[in-house]
Amino acid sequence: MTRIETVRLRAVLDSRGNKTVEADVLTESGGFGRAAAPSGASTGEYEAIELPVNEAIAAAREHAVPRLDGRVYAGDQREVDDTLRAADGTEDFSEIGANSAVAISMAAAKAGADVLGAPLYQHLGGAFRGENFPIPLGNVVGGGEHAQEATAIQEFLSAPVGAPSVKDAVFANAQVHGEIGSLLEERGTPAAKGDEGAWAPPVSDAEAFEIVEEAVETVSDDVGFDIKFGLDLAAAEVFEDGEYVFGDEVRSTEEQIEYVAGLVDEYDLAYVEDPLDEDAYEAFAELTERVGDQTLICGDDLFVTNTERLQEGIDVDAANSILIKPNQIGTLSDAFDAIELATRNGYETVVSHRSGETEDATIAHLAVATDAPFIKTGTVQGERTAKLNELIRIADEAL
Repeated sequence: MTRIETVRLRAVLDSRGNKTVEADVLTESGGFGRAAAPSGASTGEYEAIELPVNEAIAAAREHAVPRLDGRVYAGDQREVDDTLRAADGTEDFSEIGANSAVAISMAAAKAGADVLGAPLYQHLGGAFRGENFPIPLGNVVGGGEHAQEATAIQEFLSAPVGAPSVKDAVFANAQVHGEIGSLLEERGTPAAKGDEGAWAPPVSDAEAFEIVEEAVETVSDDVGFDIKFGLDLAAAEVFEDGEYVFGDEVRSTEEQIEYVAGLVDEYDLAYVEDPLDEDAYEAFAELTERVGDQTLICGDDLFVTNTERLQEGIDVDAANSILIKPNQIGTLSDAFDAIELATRNGYETVVSHRSGETEDATIAHLAVATDAPFIKTGTVQGERTAKLNELIRIADEAL
């Protein structure tokens, strides 16, 4: 192994045109890695702290970089990430910022892979398994925190569960996205796009269900394999005074459980993310008992890639899958710990992008390395297709 020689940090732009942290890691033997931190729009209360970019960079330069340069081996990811945690000294990266920590963590992993001359997913401990590729969940219609004057539900997600290859799955999601655009045009419905490139038409949730269902069925018939769809309700964002406020619809917790269970039955949903508030462990458990044998009930704001919160969920059977976002917890090692805990306890893992993304494709390698069954990457736009194209390359090079 080779030590880190230099860590450089700078401010760059994310997909929303906001500043984010980019890190370069250079090793003593010439290995190089570069990574940039994403940023979420709907963020959980319990996520690691993202500091203002200039503040995060200054803090990391002062506290973390001196501990890394010339002292830590780039090929030892756990050592890199433990050093970042020690430099920060808090539970939530509020000293150096999770945005600086995750950028350094991912860049160091890439530098370690570069030293080995291996793909990042191999350096992270995995091997592409042929047919066991992560199924991409593609955001095709959305509103909520991602778009104004659109659906109350935050994301409608295409899920090509029957695709024979990752390439077929990626192209199918793009086709569903295109089909929805055509259906909106036929209806005379104008539609902008949200943060993640999904259509953001001024329609009700009920209309969106009709449109997405028709598009999914049309494309499924065309490509010859099963495509379902799923939802991200981002319910913590609309939970007010003990009730769920989705546009004009106001529901109690029990009514929300009934509503979501009914959607699973009616539309044969493949995936339901954050259907309830981020502290509603018992309600998540009740919903999971109702429909967990039919679909994935995924905790994002509920778990925030945090092993302590995940263990709380496991103890009461809340949800049956977890969303994995490295920037949500601060380092790749922490993300791996959450994946390992989930897998040991029968929870599925879904590796995910953020709404404010970069061209960084680390999560594609993380999904492959950990044999994750799903990956949320978006469907269109360069910062989303960077991950999808990387998945295609990994599959192409490995077979």
